[in-house]
Amino acid sequence: MGSTVIYEDEETFADGSRYEMIATSVPESDDYPEGVKYRFQYMSEDGRTRLRFDNFPNHPTVDRHHYHTPDGVADDIEYTGLTDHIRQFHAEMDAAKR
Repeated sequence: MGSTVIYEDEETFADGSRYEMIATSVPESDDYPEGVKYRFQYMSEDGRTRLRFDNFPNHPTVDRHHYHTPDGVADDIEYTGLTDHIRQFHAEMDAAKR
């Protein structure tokens, strides 16, 4: 069983910063119990991460749904569904742009 893209978006802003968002439907598993795998990344013009939401299970010290900033990885984020998570990312990205 493969994966299917269920959401994809990207944009480049006037200052050269940009974001890329992708979510795929994957088989439910221990790693992806919701059946969704996602990566939403906002980066500076030179490609440095300013904000990234993802649920890749490679950070044993944080929850499955976590985010990255230039200061590190944190998990004080709640996942209540893909649509809400997309909205939350856009709100956090807008705040990071200021």
